[in-house]
Amino acid sequence: MELRSLFSGAISHPIIQGPMAGGCTTPALVAAVSNAGALGSLACSLLPPDTIRRQVAEIRQLTAKPFLLNFFVQEIPRPSGEEVAHAVELLKPIWSSLGWNELALPFKWCEDFSAQFAALLELKPAAASFTFDILSADQVRQLHDAGILVIGTATRVDEAQAWQAVGADAVIASGTEAGGHRGTFIGDQRDATLDAIALLKAVVAEVTIPVISAGNVMTGADIRERMDLGAAGVQMGTAFMVTDEAGIHPAYKQRLQIAGSSPTRLTRAFSGRYARGLVNRFMREMEAVEDQVPAYPVQNALTGPIRFEAAKRGDTELMSLWCGTGVGRTRRMSAARLVQTLVEEIAKQ
Repeated sequence: MELRSLFSGAISHPIIQGPMAGGCTTPALVAAVSNAGALGSLACSLLPPDTIRRQVAEIRQLTAKPFLLNFFVQEIPRPSGEEVAHAVELLKPIWSSLGWNELALPFKWCEDFSAQFAALLELKPAAASFTFDILSADQVRQLHDAGILVIGTATRVDEAQAWQAVGADAVIASGTEAGGHRGTFIGDQRDATLDAIALLKAVVAEVTIPVISAGNVMTGADIRERMDLGAAGVQMGTAFMVTDEAGIHPAYKQRLQIAGSSPTRLTRAFSGRYARGLVNRFMREMEAVEDQVPAYPVQNALTGPIRFEAAKRGDTELMSLWCGTGVGRTRRMSAARLVQTLVEEIAKQ
């Protein structure tokens, strides 16, 4: 089944714009992608329910087409004072370089997923996708009862099978090349080693629900290749990060545009969970201790003030420059023009 059939023909193209947390997926970007016939996605993981409601209202003012909301499935952590103090000390070379005498501690570690889930049921988008963990079968039933399609994220075959078992409508097979955070929830993240094409082939062979391929998808030729291998569609993040409507910091966007063959790598230093981005000073200086930092979302909250200050200063060396291995192939244009270009390229294959 192709992505278009999953959405009963309400979308025209087998393309999901990846949900990228941290302000990249603005309502303008989501609506532009959906209006162009693909599926726009709003990253809701870092947003409180009222902000999700407001941004969904903005999207609905801009489009009547389907769109997707994305969430991190997670519990609110309760780290000990000793764990937090150790993490702050590990970060001291970074925050002290900003001229600070101390690192301000966050007033919360993450958003309450249960409150976000309640808002999702209320808002009733066409679809919702989930990463970092898996929903229960009951949660999937609640979403289906609300008319919401459920899309899981997998980095391993057994994760895709688990999503199928709880009733998901489709699964995203996210290869090692994908930018940002890995969605591994079974076993150690370091053991999820399949690249996008190998993972796609393996997952398609083992599940019956539609499989969406993610990781190093940048052109129409890439999309056609994944479709020929059995994908129902693709999810593209990095390709949309340099579009006009994307909400990342201008200096970050510029770094992506000039990245060329600059290396990307996985790191847990920024957030406590492995994520792929451009190598910069933060990653290099924290590399020796990144195995010691607390798990997401504690480390992510602790580095928040650093990343916020770096953005104020336009200092990309201390920002988390998430992107995939295909970053050297990004193309600056409007989101609608990118979708049109991709569709034209698919037709040429």
